[in-house]
Amino acid sequence: MPIVSCKICGKEFYAKPSHLKRGWGKFCSAKCQYKSYLKGKFVYCEICGKKTWRIPSKIKHSKSGKFFCSKSCFMIWKNRIMFVGQNHPNWTGGEFAGRGILKRSNRKMKCENCGISDKRVLVVHHKDGDRKNNKFANLIWLCHNCHHLVHNYKKIL
Repeated sequence: MPIVSCKICGKEFYAKPSHLKRGWGKFCSAKCQYKSYLKGKFVYCEICGKKTWRIPSKIKHSKSGKFFCSKSCFMIWKNRIMFVGQNHPNWTGGEFAGRGILKRSNRKMKCENCGISDKRVLVVHHKDGDRKNNKFANLIWLCHNCHHLVHNYKKIL
């Protein structure tokens, strides 16, 4: 009577001699056999601390070394922690206050050139071309189209 121990839980069980010859009889149950197939490990979510399973390839290819339980936790990390201020790829020194200055003023939000007032397409233009010069007299509203024309084709307002 061959009594063997399970490779996962250590429980002793009977295994048929013919199964042992074939290389079977390593696990006491299908549940333990399934556990043997799992190769990854549990990691903790960077945001909420929830325990989640990751396979070795996902662990190996993580650029940041951080893991998340869901896309919502990933986006919280990306938008609130990772890509903020100097960490953002479009950061150019924090000199962009023009939009806020114009919004707080009494100047109506409309393109100074064509008169469009759709807030989704309006941008701030610096008359002298210096993005660091955020004086009220230097700032005007332009739509994307007029802004492109001013910068690329030197169309004067």
